[in-house]
Amino acid sequence: MKTRGRQTSSREKQDIYPETAIVRKLKPRVKKKPPKQDPKKPKKPPTAFFYFLDDFRKIFKEQNPDVKSMRDIGKACGEKWKTMSFEEKVAYYDRATDKRAEFDKAMSDYIKRREIGEEESEESDEE
Repeated sequence: MKTRGRQTSSREKQDIYPETAIVRKLKPRVKKKPPKQDPKKPKKPPTAFFYFLDDFRKIFKEQNPDVKSMRDIGKACGEKWKTMSFEEKVAYYDRATDKRAEFDKAMSDYIKRREIGEEESEESDEE
């Protein structure tokens, strides 16, 4: 019967043969900073669920003044939203659609203003 000898780990090999050991220099990690947000950029509107959440929160707090946990309110709201029919949700979808249309218009105006502003700044740099 053939028996195997004890395997040497790479750590032990480095101790035995330090000249063959691979030396790695650790580079300090650099945290990436998120790009600065333009304060004039329009903010995205909430979805239909968030409009429902605003209304539901007010009603739920009136009916259950002892419940203070946002977690419990959120769970109750989610359950109610899941059980609602589409006809009940239509009002919230309509409100969200209107706000989304306003946002799209504001965003297109913002992009136009930004492009015009960039062109003007390039012309002033050339002079």
